[in-house]
Amino acid sequence: MKNFAVSLLAACRAVVRAGVSYGKARPQVVKMAQPSADAEKNQFGDILDNQVFVTYRSPLEFSLKVPEGWARRETLQSVEFANRYNRISVTVGSRTRPLTLEDVKSHEVRELQRSGNDVHVSHVKIVRLPSGNAFVVTYASGSARNPVSNEAIRRENARYLFSKDGKLATLTLSAPSGSDNADQWQLMAQSFGWY
Repeated sequence: MKNFAVSLLAACRAVVRAGVSYGKARPQVVKMAQPSADAEKNQFGDILDNQVFVTYRSPLEFSLKVPEGWARRETLQSVEFANRYNRISVTVGSRTRPLTLEDVKSHEVRELQRSGNDVHVSHVKIVRLPSGNAFVVTYASGSARNPVSNEAIRRENARYLFSKDGKLATLTLSAPSGSDNADQWQLMAQSFGWY
């Protein structure tokens, strides 16, 4: 009987060494393949290339494609979509006369520079979009300080101004500096439309 017990103990040890214990396989560690150097590397603030966009229809009588799942906050004259440090906002107001490039340079740019966010305007131009002509102000700015870390970041911004029938919509797209969102921003700007 002693020999049987010794043999049984030796057999159990052999089974454990082989990776099986009490009829269950020992967990295996599987190493994941490292991404290739060619794989896309998303920078802080990038909107992913596979991001799904949905059409938002505002009670302010405009529509816009926005990233699905982003937080939304609405007021009587505006809407904002946010995800981490990315922001998309639209405000709608009234305008009695047609908007001109000189108006944008003298009024909109001055308002931005007075905002106190260390604004540096790089371009002011007119672009042709499916909804008609729009004025674009491209600028860099500082963000508000994070209440936890007390840090601020630099932002890239594109502000589109759309006017029609006495209304002015201001679409502002913002992301951390260095983000690669050109295609996504173009998609959103081209999707803007009045109804």
